[in-house]
Amino acid sequence: MNSAQTIESFLNALWLEFGLSDNTISAYGSDLNLFAKWLQGKELRDVDNATIKSFLASRQQQGITSRSSARIVSCLRRFYGYLLREGKISIDPTQLIDAPQLGRKLPDSLSENDVELLLSAPEITDKLGFRDRAMLEMLYATGLRVSELVELKFSQINFRQGCLRIVGKGDKERLVPFGEEAMDWVERYLATARQTILGMNQSDYLFVTARGTCMTRQAFWHIIKRYAALAGIEKQLSPHTLRHAFATHLLNHGADLRVVQLLLGHSDLSTTQIYTHIAQQRLKALHTQHHPRG
Repeated sequence: MNSAQTIESFLNALWLEFGLSDNTISAYGSDLNLFAKWLQGKELRDVDNATIKSFLASRQQQGITSRSSARIVSCLRRFYGYLLREGKISIDPTQLIDAPQLGRKLPDSLSENDVELLLSAPEITDKLGFRDRAMLEMLYATGLRVSELVELKFSQINFRQGCLRIVGKGDKERLVPFGEEAMDWVERYLATARQTILGMNQSDYLFVTARGTCMTRQAFWHIIKRYAALAGIEKQLSPHTLRHAFATHLLNHGADLRVVQLLLGHSDLSTTQIYTHIAQQRLKALHTQHHPRG
Protein backbone atom coordinates (compact mmCIF):
# COMPACT_ATOMS: atom_id res chain seq x y z
CA MET A 1 0.00 0.00 0.00
CA ASN A 2 1.55 3.32 -1.09
CA SER A 3 1.26 6.65 0.74
CA ALA A 4 -1.80 7.80 -1.21
CA GLN A 5 -3.66 4.58 -0.40
CA THR A 6 -2.57 4.76 3.25
CA ILE A 7 -3.92 8.31 3.54
CA GLU A 8 -7.20 7.30 1.91
CA SER A 9 -7.57 4.37 4.31
CA PHE A 10 -6.93 6.66 7.30
CA LEU A 11 -9.44 9.29 6.14
CA ASN A 12 -12.08 6.61 5.65
CA ALA A 13 -11.42 5.39 9.18
CA LEU A 14 -11.89 8.93 10.53
CA TRP A 15 -15.28 9.13 8.89
CA LEU A 16 -16.42 5.63 9.87
CA GLU A 17 -15.12 5.52 13.44
CA PHE A 18 -15.33 9.10 14.64
CA GLY A 19 -17.89 10.77 12.38
CA LEU A 20 -15.67 13.80 11.84
CA SER A 21 -16.96 16.56 9.60
CA ASP A 22 -16.02 16.73 5.92
CA ASN A 23 -14.08 19.93 6.60
CA THR A 24 -11.95 18.29 9.30
CA ILE A 25 -11.27 15.22 7.19
CA SER A 26 -10.35 17.43 4.24
CA ALA A 27 -7.90 19.40 6.41
CA TYR A 28 -6.26 16.17 7.62
CA GLY A 29 -5.97 14.97 4.04
CA SER A 30 -4.33 18.24 2.96
CA ASP A 31 -1.78 18.09 5.78
CA LEU A 32 -0.87 14.47 5.07
CA ASN A 33 -0.57 15.04 1.33
CA LEU A 34 1.69 18.02 2.04
CA PHE A 35 3.89 15.85 4.25
CA ALA A 36 3.95 13.05 1.67
CA LYS A 37 5.03 15.52 -1.03
CA TRP A 38 7.80 16.87 1.23
CA LEU A 39 9.11 13.30 1.69
CA GLN A 40 9.88 13.19 -2.05
CA GLY A 41 8.93 9.60 -2.66
CA LYS A 42 9.67 8.15 0.77
CA GLU A 43 6.68 6.23 2.12
CA LEU A 44 4.78 7.71 5.06
CA ARG A 45 5.08 4.42 6.93
CA ASP A 46 8.88 4.54 6.79
CA VAL A 47 9.53 7.89 8.50
CA ASP A 48 11.14 8.29 11.90
CA ASN A 49 11.03 10.92 14.63
CA ALA A 50 13.89 12.94 13.12
CA THR A 51 12.14 13.13 9.74
CA ILE A 52 8.98 14.54 11.29
CA LYS A 53 10.99 17.11 13.26
CA SER A 54 12.76 18.18 10.07
CA PHE A 55 9.42 18.57 8.32
CA LEU A 56 8.02 20.72 11.13
CA ALA A 57 11.19 22.83 11.20
CA SER A 58 10.93 23.42 7.45
CA ARG A 59 7.32 24.55 7.86
CA GLN A 60 8.30 26.98 10.61
CA GLN A 61 11.02 28.42 8.38
CA GLN A 62 8.32 29.10 5.81
CA GLY A 63 6.52 31.21 8.40
CA ILE A 64 3.48 29.09 9.32
CA THR A 65 1.75 30.04 12.56
CA SER A 66 1.97 28.10 15.80
CA ARG A 67 -1.69 27.22 15.41
CA SER A 68 -1.11 25.68 11.98
CA SER A 69 1.92 23.80 13.29
CA ALA A 70 -0.12 22.45 16.20
CA ARG A 71 -2.82 21.27 13.79
CA ILE A 72 -0.23 19.39 11.71
CA VAL A 73 1.22 17.72 14.82
CA SER A 74 -2.28 16.69 15.89
CA CYS A 75 -2.93 15.26 12.44
CA LEU A 76 0.33 13.28 12.39
CA ARG A 77 -0.25 11.91 15.87
CA ARG A 78 -3.67 10.66 14.91
CA PHE A 79 -2.39 9.24 11.63
CA TYR A 80 0.53 7.32 13.13
CA GLY A 81 -1.62 6.20 16.05
CA TYR A 82 -3.96 4.69 13.46
CA LEU A 83 -1.08 2.95 11.63
CA LEU A 84 0.23 1.55 14.92
CA ARG A 85 -3.21 0.24 15.88
CA GLU A 86 -3.62 -1.36 12.47
CA GLY A 87 -0.23 -3.04 12.70
CA LYS A 88 1.21 -1.09 9.77
CA ILE A 89 4.11 0.23 11.88
CA SER A 90 5.76 -1.01 15.08
CA ILE A 91 6.90 2.34 16.54
CA ASP A 92 5.00 5.62 16.61
CA PRO A 93 7.40 8.30 15.26
CA THR A 94 5.36 11.12 16.83
CA GLN A 95 5.84 9.94 20.44
CA LEU A 96 8.47 12.55 21.30
CA ILE A 97 6.99 15.35 19.20
CA ASP A 98 5.66 18.30 21.22
CA ALA A 99 3.01 20.55 19.78
CA PRO A 100 3.59 24.30 20.22
CA GLN A 101 1.82 25.83 23.20
CA LEU A 102 -1.12 27.94 22.19
CA GLY A 103 -2.84 30.67 24.08
CA ARG A 104 -6.63 30.62 24.08
CA LYS A 105 -7.32 33.60 21.84
CA LEU A 106 -10.79 35.07 21.92
CA PRO A 107 -12.11 35.18 18.35
CA ASP A 108 -12.66 38.57 16.75
CA SER A 109 -16.21 39.71 17.27
CA LEU A 110 -18.50 42.59 16.39
CA SER A 111 -20.23 45.09 18.62
CA GLU A 112 -24.01 45.13 18.65
CA ASN A 113 -23.91 48.34 16.62
CA ASP A 114 -21.57 46.70 14.06
CA VAL A 115 -24.02 43.82 13.73
CA GLU A 116 -26.92 46.20 13.12
CA LEU A 117 -24.91 47.93 10.39
CA LEU A 118 -24.01 44.59 8.78
CA LEU A 119 -27.59 43.29 8.88
CA SER A 120 -28.85 46.49 7.27
CA ALA A 121 -26.30 46.45 4.44
CA PRO A 122 -28.12 44.19 1.90
CA GLU A 123 -30.42 45.98 -0.55
CA ILE A 124 -33.75 44.28 0.19
CA THR A 125 -35.46 45.60 -2.95
CA ASP A 126 -33.26 43.10 -4.78
CA LYS A 127 -34.25 39.42 -4.53
CA LEU A 128 -30.69 38.28 -3.75
CA GLY A 129 -30.28 41.09 -1.25
CA PHE A 130 -33.46 39.98 0.50
CA ARG A 131 -32.13 36.42 0.66
CA ASP A 132 -28.82 37.66 2.04
CA ARG A 133 -30.58 39.73 4.72
CA ALA A 134 -32.60 36.69 5.80
CA MET A 135 -29.42 34.59 5.94
CA LEU A 136 -27.56 37.16 8.04
CA GLU A 137 -30.52 37.51 10.40
CA MET A 138 -30.73 33.73 10.83
CA LEU A 139 -26.98 33.42 11.35
CA TYR A 140 -26.90 36.07 14.07
CA ALA A 141 -30.07 34.73 15.71
CA THR A 142 -28.78 31.17 15.98
CA GLY A 143 -24.97 31.19 16.02
CA LEU A 144 -24.86 28.43 13.40
CA ARG A 145 -21.65 27.46 11.67
CA VAL A 146 -21.61 28.83 8.13
CA SER A 147 -21.77 25.30 6.69
CA GLU A 148 -24.86 24.58 8.84
CA LEU A 149 -26.56 27.76 7.62
CA VAL A 150 -25.99 27.31 3.88
CA GLU A 151 -27.04 23.64 4.03
CA LEU A 152 -30.20 24.31 6.07
CA LYS A 153 -33.23 22.43 4.72
CA PHE A 154 -36.96 22.86 5.30
CA SER A 155 -37.08 19.52 7.11
CA GLN A 156 -34.87 21.02 9.84
CA ILE A 157 -37.12 24.01 10.57
CA ASN A 158 -40.11 24.18 12.90
CA PHE A 159 -41.70 27.59 12.31
CA ARG A 160 -44.44 26.98 14.87
CA GLN A 161 -41.96 26.44 17.68
CA GLY A 162 -39.32 28.79 16.23
CA CYS A 163 -36.56 26.22 16.35
CA LEU A 164 -33.99 24.46 14.13
CA ARG A 165 -32.80 20.86 14.32
CA ILE A 166 -29.10 20.91 13.52
CA VAL A 167 -26.76 17.94 13.07
CA GLY A 168 -23.32 19.34 13.71
CA LYS A 169 -19.78 18.03 14.13
CA GLY A 170 -19.55 14.36 15.04
CA ASP A 171 -23.18 13.88 13.94
CA LYS A 172 -24.35 15.45 17.22
CA GLU A 173 -27.89 16.80 17.04
CA ARG A 174 -28.99 19.97 18.79
CA LEU A 175 -32.10 22.16 18.84
CA VAL A 176 -31.49 25.86 18.29
CA PRO A 177 -34.22 28.48 18.79
CA PHE A 178 -34.47 31.54 16.58
CA GLY A 179 -36.34 34.70 17.50
CA GLU A 180 -39.23 36.61 16.00
CA GLU A 181 -36.99 38.99 14.05
CA ALA A 182 -35.21 36.20 12.17
CA MET A 183 -38.51 34.35 11.66
CA ASP A 184 -40.10 37.48 10.19
CA TRP A 185 -37.26 37.97 7.69
CA VAL A 186 -37.23 34.31 6.67
CA GLU A 187 -41.01 34.19 6.20
CA ARG A 188 -40.91 37.37 4.09
CA TYR A 189 -38.04 35.91 2.05
CA LEU A 190 -40.09 32.74 1.44
CA ALA A 191 -43.14 34.76 0.44
CA THR A 192 -41.31 37.01 -2.01
CA ALA A 193 -37.73 36.37 -3.07
CA ARG A 194 -37.12 32.62 -2.87
CA GLN A 195 -39.25 31.39 -5.77
CA THR A 196 -38.17 34.37 -7.88
CA ILE A 197 -34.55 33.28 -7.39
CA LEU A 198 -35.37 29.65 -8.19
CA GLY A 199 -37.43 30.33 -11.28
CA MET A 200 -38.57 26.93 -12.58
CA ASN A 201 -36.21 25.04 -10.28
CA GLN A 202 -37.16 23.29 -7.05
CA SER A 203 -35.01 22.81 -3.95
CA ASP A 204 -35.19 21.41 -0.41
CA TYR A 205 -32.70 24.02 0.78
CA LEU A 206 -34.01 27.08 2.59
CA PHE A 207 -31.50 29.56 1.14
CA VAL A 208 -31.05 28.94 -2.57
CA THR A 209 -29.21 30.02 -5.69
CA ALA A 210 -30.70 30.30 -9.18
CA ARG A 211 -29.36 26.79 -9.88
CA GLY A 212 -31.65 25.35 -7.21
CA THR A 213 -28.74 24.40 -4.99
CA CYS A 214 -27.46 25.76 -1.72
CA MET A 215 -24.73 28.39 -1.63
CA THR A 216 -21.16 27.31 -0.89
CA ARG A 217 -19.47 28.37 2.34
CA GLN A 218 -16.90 30.30 0.31
CA ALA A 219 -19.57 32.20 -1.63
CA PHE A 220 -21.39 33.23 1.56
CA TRP A 221 -18.10 34.29 3.13
CA HIS A 222 -17.46 36.62 0.18
CA ILE A 223 -20.97 38.02 0.61
CA ILE A 224 -20.32 38.80 4.29
CA LYS A 225 -17.07 40.59 3.42
CA ARG A 226 -18.83 42.64 0.73
CA TYR A 227 -21.59 43.74 3.09
CA ALA A 228 -19.06 44.52 5.84
CA ALA A 229 -17.29 46.85 3.40
CA LEU A 230 -20.59 48.49 2.46
CA ALA A 231 -21.40 48.95 6.15
CA GLY A 232 -18.02 50.58 6.79
CA ILE A 233 -16.88 47.84 9.18
CA GLU A 234 -13.08 47.82 9.15
CA LYS A 235 -12.49 44.98 11.62
CA GLN A 236 -10.90 41.77 10.40
CA LEU A 237 -13.75 39.33 9.84
CA SER A 238 -13.70 35.54 9.65
CA PRO A 239 -16.38 33.06 8.53
CA HIS A 240 -17.24 32.62 12.22
CA THR A 241 -17.48 36.32 13.11
CA LEU A 242 -21.27 36.42 13.49
CA ARG A 243 -21.19 33.11 15.39
CA HIS A 244 -18.76 34.66 17.87
CA ALA A 245 -20.88 37.82 18.06
CA PHE A 246 -23.90 35.63 18.86
CA ALA A 247 -22.07 33.99 21.78
CA THR A 248 -20.51 37.22 23.03
CA HIS A 249 -23.76 39.17 23.02
CA LEU A 250 -25.67 36.36 24.74
CA LEU A 251 -23.14 36.37 27.58
CA ASN A 252 -23.16 40.16 27.77
CA HIS A 253 -26.91 39.99 28.33
CA GLY A 254 -26.69 37.39 31.08
CA ALA A 255 -26.82 33.99 29.36
CA ASP A 256 -25.31 31.02 31.20
CA LEU A 257 -22.09 29.63 29.70
CA ARG A 258 -23.53 26.10 29.50
CA VAL A 259 -26.53 27.37 27.56
CA VAL A 260 -24.18 29.03 25.09
CA GLN A 261 -22.24 25.74 24.87
CA LEU A 262 -25.44 23.87 23.92
CA LEU A 263 -26.49 26.48 21.36
CA LEU A 264 -23.07 26.52 19.69
CA GLY A 265 -22.91 22.72 19.61
CA HIS A 266 -19.62 22.48 21.52
CA SER A 267 -19.18 18.95 22.88
CA ASP A 268 -16.73 20.18 25.52
CA LEU A 269 -17.32 23.18 27.77
CA SER A 270 -13.60 24.01 27.55
CA THR A 271 -14.16 25.05 23.92
CA THR A 272 -16.77 27.57 25.04
CA GLN A 273 -14.63 28.83 27.89
CA ILE A 274 -12.70 31.15 25.58
CA TYR A 275 -15.68 33.43 26.23
CA THR A 276 -15.50 33.29 30.03
CA HIS A 277 -13.64 36.58 30.35
CA ILE A 278 -16.71 38.27 28.86
CA ALA A 279 -18.87 36.83 31.63
CA GLN A 280 -16.26 37.82 34.20
CA GLN A 281 -16.22 41.41 32.91
CA ARG A 282 -20.00 41.56 33.13
CA LEU A 283 -19.93 40.22 36.71
CA LYS A 284 -17.40 42.88 37.66
CA ALA A 285 -19.58 45.58 36.11
CA LEU A 286 -22.65 44.30 37.97
CA HIS A 287 -20.67 44.15 41.23
CA THR A 288 -19.42 47.71 40.76
CA GLN A 289 -22.92 48.92 39.95
CA HIS A 290 -24.87 47.19 42.72
CA HIS A 291 -22.54 46.37 45.61
CA PRO A 292 -22.48 49.07 48.33
CA ARG A 293 -18.70 49.00 48.30
CA GLY A 294 -18.33 48.25 44.60
